[in-house]
Amino acid sequence: MQRKKLWGVVSTTVVLTLTLTLASCSVGSTDTAGSTGTTDFVNVSLTTEADSFFDSAVVHSIEIDVDSDEVLAMVETYLDSGDKEWLEATVVIDGTTYEQVGIKLKGNSSLLGVTADTPIEELPWRIRLDKYVDGQSIEGVTDVVVRSNNTETSLNEAVALETLSAAGLASEESVATRFSVNGSEETLLLTVAVPNQSWIERNYEAGLLPSDDGILWKAESEGDYSWLGDDPELYTDVFDREAGDDDYEPLVDFLDVVNNTTDEEFVAQLPEVLDVESFARYLAVEDLIDNFDDIDGPGNNSYLYYDPDSGLMSVLAWDHNLAFGTVNEAGGGAAGDAAPEGARPGGELPEGELPEGELPEGALPGDDLPEGERPSGAPEGAAPGGLPAEGGGDAAGGGQSQQGNNILTTRFTETPEFAAMYEDALEELQEEIFESGQFASIVESRSETLADEAADLVDSAVLESETETILAYSSGEVQETTAGQGGAQEGTRPGGR
Repeated sequence: MQRKKLWGVVSTTVVLTLTLTLASCSVGSTDTAGSTGTTDFVNVSLTTEADSFFDSAVVHSIEIDVDSDEVLAMVETYLDSGDKEWLEATVVIDGTTYEQVGIKLKGNSSLLGVTADTPIEELPWRIRLDKYVDGQSIEGVTDVVVRSNNTETSLNEAVALETLSAAGLASEESVATRFSVNGSEETLLLTVAVPNQSWIERNYEAGLLPSDDGILWKAESEGDYSWLGDDPELYTDVFDREAGDDDYEPLVDFLDVVNNTTDEEFVAQLPEVLDVESFARYLAVEDLIDNFDDIDGPGNNSYLYYDPDSGLMSVLAWDHNLAFGTVNEAGGGAAGDAAPEGARPGGELPEGELPEGELPEGALPGDDLPEGERPSGAPEGAAPGGLPAEGGGDAAGGGQSQQGNNILTTRFTETPEFAAMYEDALEELQEEIFESGQFASIVESRSETLADEAADLVDSAVLESETETILAYSSGEVQETTAGQGGAQEGTRPGGR
């Protein structure tokens, strides 16, 4: 079975936006039914009160003051070895000064094309308020990333994250941000919460996670959901524990079912280790927002959350800068923008220079490579994990013509019982979020905030174009295409399985 999109007509006159603030969590909750793995979902949003840091109706500000020589040395260390060193900086957030804050380079593919000459304000940063000062936070938030743009507004990622929470799934808060380093000109970027213990607690309070005392793992880009053996130590490099007990046994048990069961056993046992209803909705949302780079994408973008009360895993979404058909090109690239002839999506190269060489074994175009690893033939001075050369890309489906092959998704969608859950989730979410007008409301609200508060940072014509591109996903105007995809079947998602 191939995952697909269902497009409908939205009545924008009816807006059913049900939100839940972190302060007054009174609207519904998830009800996990243990052995069946089913969840009763309500439409909620991970939103915060006005005047809070994650108030999406405001364009916030982050200013970093850091020693420039230390930054240069940090970048050179990364270019030489792939190591991302922490630096100490002063950070001003919405006018409040935080001293002794930890900052470091963020991501792998986000650093494509970075050289020692990259302006400091163009680097993607991870900011940890409590790295050097225990308990330092802003409203309990300790860890965020300031992402480099794949579009000029990052509206696509902001809308994708809010759509996930509207679908009753755990998601990361995000806010538009005026960003500067050492007095540089302000740039419009997106600040996104990093999943950690405080993130778990916020999502639990919002009814988007079943408990606040579970275990959270991040799936590393160089790994997948494969079976490596019974020894939990074999998985520590593939799944990085972010919160909770240092216990990998639930993860091993989960992967054992995913990889080592017969078809009949898979049907019976998967609901005992995975919240299958939540996973069906996750797959459906990722398809409806056209995010090629999800659990099946080359970056293996996902977290796993284990709920000790039910014994169930949940797959959590991460990294949506390629949502709504965005091409993976540094400096932006909305859906429908094709890469220059001969170039590959994935980052800027030195002027006049095209990529050469081959992909590392097993890698895909745009892959997030392990830290320190460069594909053969990457331009001299480019960041580790630099731009792959072969495999090409296209303008649809996130700019990539190939998909990964996550065994969980493959087996789930090829099993009739679970495939039916996925199909039901597609239809339900199309009605609940898109046809209800909730999606259009999310897009328009985010766009209006940028128009009102960031007009000096983004051209109005660009904002209007990007807004219309995303809104087309709710109106049925998006046309599926097989261009550059090797003949995808009509009606399937770009890059579909």
